[in-house]
Amino acid sequence: MFFLIPAISVYTVVLGVASIVSSVFDHRGYFAHGCARAWSWLILKTTGVSVTIEGLERITPGTTYVFVSNHQSIYDIPVLFASLPYQLRIIAKESLARFPVLGWHLRRGGHLFVDRRHPDRAGILTRWRALVSEGLSLIIFAEGTRSRDGRVARFKGGSFLLAIEAALPIVPLAVIGTRQVMPKGRLRTEPAHVMLIVHDPIRPPETETPTARDAKALANRVHDVVAATVEARQFATL
Repeated sequence: MFFLIPAISVYTVVLGVASIVSSVFDHRGYFAHGCARAWSWLILKTTGVSVTIEGLERITPGTTYVFVSNHQSIYDIPVLFASLPYQLRIIAKESLARFPVLGWHLRRGGHLFVDRRHPDRAGILTRWRALVSEGLSLIIFAEGTRSRDGRVARFKGGSFLLAIEAALPIVPLAVIGTRQVMPKGRLRTEPAHVMLIVHDPIRPPETETPTARDAKALANRVHDVVAATVEARQFATL
């Protein structure tokens, strides 16, 4: 693996710089997303990770979605970016914005940052609607952190409340196998085969004043779809 570090460093720096520079001319972040997809494809190929996608025909090209995924590994992000042919933006914790290069790329590329200690729901919803108006879809890791054992933890309701308010269809995603590539707490990667299962979109309830109860019910519904798939595909043979 160590002999691959120079190659990874080169294309990470080149694509990172191209992404940041492009943000001066492309304020929507389309080119930056192209750089992110190229980096994702390269990092998967370089480290020997193959991906099988199921269910992509269930979603409609050109539609804006909220993609909700389980979170097993840092490799979930390149798997999703390389596999989903959409302009994607993520909702990330505020601390990521302070990372050199990565933070600059995410912020200038139009990704959303949330301060978990002092969340500004109104501000986030305003920025979310601005992204939606430009045809951008969002990725949410609703567990809030990576799973240590591969099983799907409870989904947090905050993002689902925003999804209801924005009236966007939610697409449950099940990522299986990235924990074998790079589990939480380990820096070394291993070659592996990963599966991405795309489920049918779920329409949020139509209500003018959604409540925390509405968000929790939707979060539980999406969680059950994702968790059942992970249990059936990843743990059934254990």
